[in-house]
Amino acid sequence: MKKLLTFFAAALMAFVSCSKKSNELHIYNWADYMNPAVIEKFEKEYNCKVVINYFDSNEALYAKLKAGATGYDVLFPTSYMSRLMYEQKMIREIDHSKLKNIKNIDMAFVKKGLDPQMRYSVPYMMTFTGIAYNKKKVKNFKPSWSIFERDDLAGRMTLLNDMREVIGAALKYNGYNYNSTNDAELEKAFETVIKWKKNIAKFDVDEAKRGLSSGEFYLIQVYNGDALQLIAENPDLAFATPQEGTALSQDDFVIPVTAKNVELAYKFIDFMLEPENCKANMEFVYYLAPNIAAQKLMSEDFLKDPAVNPPKSILDKSEFLQDLGSNNSKFSALWDKIKSTK
Repeated sequence: MKKLLTFFAAALMAFVSCSKKSNELHIYNWADYMNPAVIEKFEKEYNCKVVINYFDSNEALYAKLKAGATGYDVLFPTSYMSRLMYEQKMIREIDHSKLKNIKNIDMAFVKKGLDPQMRYSVPYMMTFTGIAYNKKKVKNFKPSWSIFERDDLAGRMTLLNDMREVIGAALKYNGYNYNSTNDAELEKAFETVIKWKKNIAKFDVDEAKRGLSSGEFYLIQVYNGDALQLIAENPDLAFATPQEGTALSQDDFVIPVTAKNVELAYKFIDFMLEPENCKANMEFVYYLAPNIAAQKLMSEDFLKDPAVNPPKSILDKSEFLQDLGSNNSKFSALWDKIKSTK
């Protein structure tokens, strides 16, 4: 009888453990990139637990997965990385029949991107990079990438820890395309970044934001939505898009091939595409989602804010980040050289 009770107890524990595991959704996302209230709402509706880990660059995300990390059900890469991961069979194709709210997506926008049929990705937010700064500390501010050459701000500035954004900004500053793979142009960009490196405190994402907010840093390269979150908390801060142009990008929902809870992953993505939930996320992260139904719920001030929706004059000078294929290695090698140069 004791053996029988032991067997049933073990079976019950296994069932509970299995049930708990099946009700967990593991996502890998950028920090501060989704409204906690919306996540809590999803957990209650589906009686599950969302477990979140964070990365600070697409390359960090890619490297971790390539090193063998598994267990994630939903990832949030930028579209150029989504494409690379799809080509390398790291993410699944999207089953549109499982996403009733996919009809809300702005297809006119999607067709301009790298996955025009949403074969392997679903758009989450549109982003671009610029400069956030303290108006009281930075005198004679000029909206240009050249500001990182200012010696009077040495040690009080940061650049993103992102090779595509930093090298791309240097390319754009020199009059080239953000996605250039021309060796001479990349060498010129390298020389520019090394000049900037002498003035910055470090390459960083999240600590840089906290540092700007606290006053440790006066000026940082930053994603537009992150900057607007900081400005909402500190009126001394401002954001500008460099006059030379910038990088435009789209962050996606994707499902890795190693996902353990695929059905819950689809429910999560579909839930986030619901207009009210998408609206709540836009209001929290200060980014614009290519979700027509949700945009109709947003205020006119939000939709017309140039830090959310840049003017045509800036868009015409900017480029969407592209997957560079075999030429990605040029950026990786250059980034290693930048990091190792004293």
